[in-house]
Amino acid sequence: MLQVTNLTKTFKDTVAVDNISFNVEPGKIFGLLGPNGAGKTTTIRMILNIIRPSAGTILFEGKSFTKEFFNYVGYLPEERGLYKKSKVLDTILYFASLKNMDKKSAVDESIKWLKKLEIENYKGKKIEELSKGNQQKVQFIASVVHNPKLLIFDEPFSGFDPIIQQIIKEILLSFVNSGKIIILSTHQMDTAEKLCSDIFLINKGKEVCSGSLSQIKKQSGSNNIRIEFEGDSSVLNSSPFIAHADCYSGYAEIQLKDNILPQDFLRSIIDKVAVTQFSIIEPTLNKIFIDAIKRSSI
Repeated sequence: MLQVTNLTKTFKDTVAVDNISFNVEPGKIFGLLGPNGAGKTTTIRMILNIIRPSAGTILFEGKSFTKEFFNYVGYLPEERGLYKKSKVLDTILYFASLKNMDKKSAVDESIKWLKKLEIENYKGKKIEELSKGNQQKVQFIASVVHNPKLLIFDEPFSGFDPIIQQIIKEILLSFVNSGKIIILSTHQMDTAEKLCSDIFLINKGKEVCSGSLSQIKKQSGSNNIRIEFEGDSSVLNSSPFIAHADCYSGYAEIQLKDNILPQDFLRSIIDKVAVTQFSIIEPTLNKIFIDAIKRSSI
């Protein structure tokens, strides 16, 4: 388990991370989420010992990090950077050597990953000759080739088309099944919702909410509905029963006011629009994220 306790980082008069604590368990994807400037990257850099915390502790399996441990960490940063003039295979082997992999294992694993991501034919090409998406694949491989115990991915889907995004998602789930510790930082709430078991939402350096995603959804209330309909959506916007509504073409996702029952709302609109489907839904992670950030910014 990765244990982060009372972690704080201050830059002069700015508190970038303010006394946050969380645990990341093996075999789960932990979502470190928040808007730009929330403190996510600073937190990741402290975990990786790139910068030192002003206060707090970071433990792995109950022990402080050692130089040797960092051979078992894989990190994919949001801002990517590869040596443009280097060849693909040479680049991956260089990063593998920094993690003390022996040459044969590094070559074998590199070829395996190049095949998996369908770029084996490019192993002798220079990085600058590859498309942006294929460069991203190379950097992804460089972060996982040494079979790390702890994986930290900062926007891992950036620059990938939907097909490659799906492949990366499947790879992350395979890491879950093998018991790795995974931290995922992303702005793609729909992706985080599908992949993460636990989340930690941070804003302005402070914890906003954290815990099991399923539990957070329950705590966020069940007074949310989805309605598919034919007719004028202005009927929904003017309803006194609605706290908030997101209206789209032919359907809407609605948060009812606390004292309103779904069946009462349905009765109020049944003669105004043609309802084709009506269901009670859990709030999406995107909705939870937006509402929580609004509350924490007041």
